[in-house]
Amino acid sequence: MRKLKTQAIAVVGSKKSGKTTTTEKLIKELANRGYKVAAIKHISEPDFTIDTPEKDTWRYAQAGAKTIISAATNEIATIEKTHSRNISLETLLKKCIGNDVIFIEGFKKPVATKKNIPKIVVVKSTQETMNALESFKPILAFSGPYSTEALDLDPKIPYANALKNPEKLADIIEDNLLKK
Repeated sequence: MRKLKTQAIAVVGSKKSGKTTTTEKLIKELANRGYKVAAIKHISEPDFTIDTPEKDTWRYAQAGAKTIISAATNEIATIEKTHSRNISLETLLKKCIGNDVIFIEGFKKPVATKKNIPKIVVVKSTQETMNALESFKPILAFSGPYSTEALDLDPKIPYANALKNPEKLADIIEDNLLKK
């Protein structure tokens, strides 16, 4: 019924375009359809840490641990202390094997022309749409506050607003990538 290979999909767009909300809606919709879904989020804030200062895991890292695993009743978290430039996107994707779909939010430059990673481009204007056509290959669909339906795009790339109709965007993913 479903192919077993994990499918990575990038959600890209400008700041405040709706990438996170689009990704969230797609995760919910595809999870509700029975798919196992993973997500990779690129965070560009240089001093961001997922760890909490003064907590045990933070203290272990301060003491020199490079990998810290915390196991709680309902989740396991692995914190790896390294610089992100030392980790490739392929390495991050391998951490998600076993899922049907992996959403990648951000990482615009690393995913821009990777043919094996289709893109959902969240756009706010005609100009952003035209820039995306030049920058991203392949584009699976457009989404976001600006509807590209009236544009005469060649090739014809579907538009589905994930905020208003996440089912349509999930259908595009399912029909083109997951049911082959």
